[in-house]
Amino acid sequence: MLGGDSQPPVASQHFRRVRKLRSASSAFVLVAMSFAICGCAVGPNFSPAAEPDVIGYVKGALTSADPGKGPPGVPGQRFITGADVSTRWWAAFKSEPLNELVRESVNHNPNLQAAEAAIKIARYNALAQRGLFFPQVTGNSATQQILVANPQQVPPIPTQGPQSEFSLVTNQLTVSFVPDIWGGNFRAVESLDATTEQQLFQLEAAYLTLTSNVVTAAIQEASLRGQIEATQRIIAIERHLLDILKKQLNFGQAAQADVLAQDAALAQAEELLPPLEKQLAQQRDLLTALAGQYAADEIRQKFDLAHLKLPTNLPISLPGKLVDQRPDVRAAEANMHSAAAQIGVAVAARLPNITLSANGGSAAFNWPQTFAPGTGFFTLGAAAAAPIFDGLTLYHKQKAAEAALEQAEAQYRATVITAFQNVADALRALQADAKAMRAARRAEDAAKASLDIVQKQLSEGQVNQLAVLNAQQTYLTAAVVRVQTEANRMADTAALFMALGGNWPSNCTVPDWRECALGDPPVPAAVAAVEAK
Repeated sequence: MLGGDSQPPVASQHFRRVRKLRSASSAFVLVAMSFAICGCAVGPNFSPAAEPDVIGYVKGALTSADPGKGPPGVPGQRFITGADVSTRWWAAFKSEPLNELVRESVNHNPNLQAAEAAIKIARYNALAQRGLFFPQVTGNSATQQILVANPQQVPPIPTQGPQSEFSLVTNQLTVSFVPDIWGGNFRAVESLDATTEQQLFQLEAAYLTLTSNVVTAAIQEASLRGQIEATQRIIAIERHLLDILKKQLNFGQAAQADVLAQDAALAQAEELLPPLEKQLAQQRDLLTALAGQYAADEIRQKFDLAHLKLPTNLPISLPGKLVDQRPDVRAAEANMHSAAAQIGVAVAARLPNITLSANGGSAAFNWPQTFAPGTGFFTLGAAAAAPIFDGLTLYHKQKAAEAALEQAEAQYRATVITAFQNVADALRALQADAKAMRAARRAEDAAKASLDIVQKQLSEGQVNQLAVLNAQQTYLTAAVVRVQTEANRMADTAALFMALGGNWPSNCTVPDWRECALGDPPVPAAVAAVEAK
């Protein structure tokens, strides 16, 4: 270490200026060398994962969701392979209230706002780590009141008694710099940048989850309203039949047991309403919460199946593009990148390191004298340190970092497999839903026709009460199943859009991504061509 005493003797101003210029030049050269060496940072260089070697989502050729020919007429759904998913995919349901609710939810949901704040946290942490590429400069000014015993041991202080009291003013500037010769800080910054990227994909995932939950919850509300309507319809029919039986009882054409049986059937149907109404109220609370509002400020939008249109042309992204669209897959890849960079940090910690330091300032008995000649001092230092024995602590930390990368790679592969499974499940569900919808519609129509005949026969006294009860129960079950099947088909369509990763507005040029996500995007060319036919 080079340096002088705490109060060095007076030296020529020229000599001090030359030394300071040399020190500044050396620091600049070291900073430049540090950045240059970062290009050869220790540890593995991360490369993005290769696209999965698959050509489809299901075994064999993908067939569209066709309910089959014949009555009743149930619309089919066509899969358009290679088409891009629209940014506003929920607009395919042709419901303006749904569009408004999604817009309100994206603008006010606190979970989405928390995800945005997490990006800022990660970004600022990465910027803070970048500060270690530069020298750290600290200024210090101290004033001390000192009482010295045996003053003869301090020659610069006049000896006028057994003790001497004086003031000491010290102003100094401390500079320290650790060159990143092994790229350890470079890898740390790389890891934090990957974490920032991961948080961005977490925002995309939160956005996709929120919009999917809003659409699914709206469809569930519409389903509940349809089930309530079907139940109210059967209650009206059963009440009408009860009136008929009561009239027949007055004329001696029906037994009291038949009237009581019909009254019990009416009561059982009425018992179904309160649970459905409770579910509907709770569903409204869920939609209100998703919109970022309190339950007391219930949303104004209401949904029913009659005002939700089933999307008939469904874009199916290519398998190679799925890994770019799914935010959970991209987040898993960013996590893998961060883990790879941490290996470099662990390796650099095991290697020798250099620390450069400089300290300069002035010291005097009072403030005016601190700028006088002869009060200045400086210290220049360079230190090298290397771990010799640490009980294999750093070695095992490196092995832990390498194992963390293996874990991240396995998690990435699992995420990709799950993504493909989600798409395959949604496609299979839609194919089955089309046939189930046709069967449910047919069952409801047949049950209604049977009930109409039985109701007419009952009024004419041609059937007994058992036939009426069976027809009523069959129609009630068929009506509710038809509503549930229709809602399931719409919900599975929303699940397909979610499984494909939606479409994040990555090419947005405005400051707020919401303007791109909630605006009116152009219709994909492939979908527009099909819809024009």
